[in-house]
Amino acid sequence: MSGTASEQASAAARKTAEGLSYSSGFGNEHSSEAVPGALPTGRNSPQRAPLGLYAEQLSGTAFTEPRAHNRRSWLYRIRPSAAHPPFVRTDNGGLRSAPFTEVPDPNRLRWSPLPEPAEGTDFVAGLWTVGGNGDVAQRAGMAVHLYSANASMEDRVFSDADGELLIVPERGGLLLRTEFGLLHAEPGHIALIPRGVRFRVELLDASARGYVCENYGQPFVLPDLGPIGANGLANARDFLAPTAAYEDRETPVEVINKFCGNLWRATYDHSPLDVVAWHGNHLPYVYDLRRFNVLGSISYDHPDPSIFTVLTSPSDTPGLAGVDFVVFAPRWLVGENTFRPPYFHRNVMSEYMGLIEGAYDAKAEGFVPGGGSLHNMMSAHGPDRETFERASAAELKPQKIDDGLAFMFETRWPVAATAQAMEADHLQGGYDDVWQGLERHFSS
Repeated sequence: MSGTASEQASAAARKTAEGLSYSSGFGNEHSSEAVPGALPTGRNSPQRAPLGLYAEQLSGTAFTEPRAHNRRSWLYRIRPSAAHPPFVRTDNGGLRSAPFTEVPDPNRLRWSPLPEPAEGTDFVAGLWTVGGNGDVAQRAGMAVHLYSANASMEDRVFSDADGELLIVPERGGLLLRTEFGLLHAEPGHIALIPRGVRFRVELLDASARGYVCENYGQPFVLPDLGPIGANGLANARDFLAPTAAYEDRETPVEVINKFCGNLWRATYDHSPLDVVAWHGNHLPYVYDLRRFNVLGSISYDHPDPSIFTVLTSPSDTPGLAGVDFVVFAPRWLVGENTFRPPYFHRNVMSEYMGLIEGAYDAKAEGFVPGGGSLHNMMSAHGPDRETFERASAAELKPQKIDDGLAFMFETRWPVAATAQAMEADHLQGGYDDVWQGLERHFSS
């Protein structure tokens, strides 16, 4: 194999990623064993676990939550998680957490993509926080992060005790080595890493860039469908869970743990990705956004964007999510006598939008892949002037929207942008100008 060591490593990781097998179904009780006989039969914690393994439960919810909401998995591992030295504080880099002390800004904000990172930046070092809300210690709220990396995590593992991580690649493929096995995520996919699950990110290309929603609140679930019925939106069977794969390595590994807003590190004398078998429902997934079953109007007008919800984190108020993940996937527009791009609106929810590829049908320019916009609660927004004029005069024949893939993190609370986001060189000035020139057409 020719090429640099980094190119060879990426090529090897891609070959591994493309040969993975999965089990399917969101929220299911899955089970997997990398070695036959490693998974106990008929009980979770036998007196002696098979093959000399240690039995360990990983709880994602309180023990006594209703069965339908309870998340837990049993892991059968070479070393118990308890076998580690003390953690010590380490530098947070560009990572920030709630509670955010900055004053939320009512103005509409938009950023260009993150600048390219320094050579040797891996996924954890490349995390950079846009903003968020809530409180990590109270397990409420969310944060919006970006990542930009040009190196794989080597002898390094990450876990987040504060929340689950929804990773949205925009450039470059990822191989995620988790305690439960391996996941392959490309641009157009999402990967969901539950609270507390350890993982390592290996790059499949020279660099990688994307978005991360850190959900401090209740775990993501598929939204209720109500009058839609039994089918539609994201299908549970399209979410893929890993099969067991373990590392048996007796070498130093740095473990980074995010806890109550700060990063802590400890050097283990072995890899903690040593789970030989497991069963349960607190586990990671990967999902192809192009499998989203888009629903919409076949007469006139178009539904609210909630119809594009892939996953939701419920709050204590029904219908008011801690965070929704929404995707604007390829779809047909056929509404008669209808303004087809997203309409002008003000929303009690706050919206962070990102673009994975192509163009977004409500913005003619300035909103580019890897960039993002923040429209806090009740900030007026909608199509820019050019889009409005074009759509108002367009011939209303059936139209296929297939040249873009955009998404939105929508949350019940205002998002406070971090100081680093408000002072960043890639914060776009003059974003308000896209709505200037919307002329008066009223005539009495």
